[in-house]
Amino acid sequence: MNKPGDEAIPSLPERHNRILALLQQNGSITVTQLAEQFKVSEVTIRKDLSYLEQQKKLYRTHGSAILISPYISDRHVNEKEKRNVAEKRAIGAAAARLIEPGDSIIIASGTTMAFLAREIKPEGRLTVITAAVPVTQILSQNPDIDVLQLGGITRSSSVSVVGPFAEQMLRNFNCSKLFVGVDGIDTEFGLTTTNMLEASLNAAMINAAQKVVVLADSSKFGRRGFSKICDLEAVDRVITDSGVQPVYLERLRECGVEVTVVEA
Repeated sequence: MNKPGDEAIPSLPERHNRILALLQQNGSITVTQLAEQFKVSEVTIRKDLSYLEQQKKLYRTHGSAILISPYISDRHVNEKEKRNVAEKRAIGAAAARLIEPGDSIIIASGTTMAFLAREIKPEGRLTVITAAVPVTQILSQNPDIDVLQLGGITRSSSVSVVGPFAEQMLRNFNCSKLFVGVDGIDTEFGLTTTNMLEASLNAAMINAAQKVVVLADSSKFGRRGFSKICDLEAVDRVITDSGVQPVYLERLRECGVEVTVVEA
């Protein structure tokens, strides 16, 4: 039962605005934390969150709230490549600068990988293993790059291959770096994608690489795809854009992940 005066200080609209401001700052917040912050009961806070969810201003999870729905549906590559173009281009350029002479690298699938491929200008020979057909089309034009296209089942939504044959091929190789895109980065759940077979292939790529570099624009943080790829502890570096909330950067660094933030 709510205590007398719960709704009076702060006022209801003011409390709602402050709840949203806290979410913008922290990414997520628990019902208990909000009740303590505003000195009201948890019942009152749950009513606030329910109202704000109906207004499509936040998304409620177990005992807490976040700004957006964490669940992601699979979208076609033609739709994805039109989103966050400036951010993906800047992220791809930063990733390309990590490539060293004589490297052998793996490039996973995703629209950000195509932006990376366009930025690669190797010094000397470069060997690239990739699941993404668009990446092969871009890099095969460069005579200094040897491209090994993985085989398997072609996913029409991403124009990339998945499946056990591709995973078996990877067991024969050991590469210096893996560049991988994700559909979601959740600091508790880890890296995810919407497709189970793609998650399995990405895990095999991680096993075949000495360093794992994740390319993810800021819209990917705080979200979860259907299939888990790995925990954050398996990642060496994340390259993202300046739109990411500081709380996510802090959590990544706490996990020992090196973070590069680019300006779009």
